[in-house]
Amino acid sequence: MSVNNPLIPLLADNRTLILDGALATELEARGCDLTDPLWSAKVLIENPQLIYQVHLDYFSAGAQCAITASYQATPQGFLARGLDEQQSLTLIAKSVQLAQQARSDYLALHPQTSPLLVAGSVGPYGAYLADGSEYRGDYHLPQEEMMAFHRPRINALAKAGVDLLACETLPSFAELLALLALLKEFPTLGAWFSFTLRDSQHLSDGTPLKNVVTVLEANPQALAIGINCIALENVASALQHFATLSKKPLLVYPNSGEQYDPVSKTWHQCDNQQGHLVGQIAGWQSTGARLIGGCCRTTPADIRAIVEHCKA
Repeated sequence: MSVNNPLIPLLADNRTLILDGALATELEARGCDLTDPLWSAKVLIENPQLIYQVHLDYFSAGAQCAITASYQATPQGFLARGLDEQQSLTLIAKSVQLAQQARSDYLALHPQTSPLLVAGSVGPYGAYLADGSEYRGDYHLPQEEMMAFHRPRINALAKAGVDLLACETLPSFAELLALLALLKEFPTLGAWFSFTLRDSQHLSDGTPLKNVVTVLEANPQALAIGINCIALENVASALQHFATLSKKPLLVYPNSGEQYDPVSKTWHQCDNQQGHLVGQIAGWQSTGARLIGGCCRTTPADIRAIVEHCKA
């Protein structure tokens, strides 16, 4: 079986494929309390219609790909909320259905729009731990256990009909290897892989990016590679390093440029902030970034600004 790669026709028609922006912080901005181990997955239980609305707003802003609200949605996490496995898998499927419905409703109003994608979010094991370790990668599970952790969610996303997976915010080389092994069970399903970094040349767990790219370059299910949830000022140097290593499409969806204070749980402007992310897009494009969007604290207005910049 050959891998379905929905990025190929879209990248053939577009210099840049525009991803959506933040989901969780946008839900917070609309009144959701996400001080919870389930984070945005909590809203799948409490207010799924709001997730649909955020997806629709991103499509209306010009995003060509929605990332589902399944980053922190796992049977293990939902179990702590008293939900059994079937209820959990139903919620993971719902995360896909909400994005698909937003896509259908947008296309019904704008039938001339080019194809829009739904990427199933697969957050790292560290996101389930809810202790910030997706930015450190300092957790360890045997590969079979790591695969068993990820398998139910990926299976639910695949059955619900995602166009591809977004394996995102990955800090751990061992976890990457487990995900690649697991994807062999879904031979037609492709994924992008985006990472958190210790610096421009190393994963958060210290693995050289050269080692990371080596295993991805040879894998046909790895459709694009890059970085997300990264400070704005660190994007350019990391992209430049990726570009020396990889021939696959590069992706980047950084944070807004604000800094998060984990003590006060608030966001603040950085003194060294290099302006709005739109001002850096031309440099990212020249480095080879083909998929660009936003992560924490970015909004539909930010995505609209990216779209306008890329049209200019």
